[in-house]
Amino acid sequence: MKVSSAPLQGLQIVDSLPIIDARGRFERLYRESEWKTLRANLHFAEVNLSTTACAGTVRGMHFQRPPAAEAKLIHCLRGRVFDVAVDLRAASPTYLRWHAIQLDAEEPRAVFIPEGFAHGFQALSDGAQLLYLHTAPWTPGCEGGLRHDDPRLGIDWPLPVLQLSERDRTHPLLDDSFEGIAA
Repeated sequence: MKVSSAPLQGLQIVDSLPIIDARGRFERLYRESEWKTLRANLHFAEVNLSTTACAGTVRGMHFQRPPAAEAKLIHCLRGRVFDVAVDLRAASPTYLRWHAIQLDAEEPRAVFIPEGFAHGFQALSDGAQLLYLHTAPWTPGCEGGLRHDDPRLGIDWPLPVLQLSERDRTHPLLDDSFEGIAA
C-alpha cells in the first residue's frame, strides 16, 4: 500500500499493489496494521455498497456532524466515478475547498476521507459500484448535505448531471449561517 496526501489536509489517496498473474488479480483493500501506522485507533464500524445505474448520476454531497462524524475509505469495485471531497472543517486552511479524483475498478486506488468532509461522486460509467468503510454508523440526527451545484463550492462535474435523489436535490445552498464542522 502506498499512501499519498491530496491537496486538502487529511485527505489521502491510497494505491494498493495488486498481485497480477495468469489467474487474474489479488488486491488487499484493507489491513488494520498498515492503517494504524497512518492513523492511530482507526476502526471501521459500518460497510456499505453503492451501485449507481446510469452514468451522469450524482450522489452527495453527504456528511455527518459530531458526535457521529465519520471518516470513509472508498474503493471502486465496478466502473468509474469522479469522487469529490469538500473540506467542511471550520478551522482548516482549506475550508470549503474541494478535491476530486477518479476511482476506477481497473486501477488499484482508493480514497480516505477524514471526519469533517462532505463526500459525493458522479458515475462516469453505467453500473458503477463503490465499497465504503465508515468509522461511525449512519446517524440520521447528525447527517447533513450540500448541493452538488452550490456556486460557493463550484464543483466542476465532468458530465452533465442526469439524475439526483430528491434528498440531494433539496440540500440547502451554503450561506453565511453555515459555520462548518468543528474538528
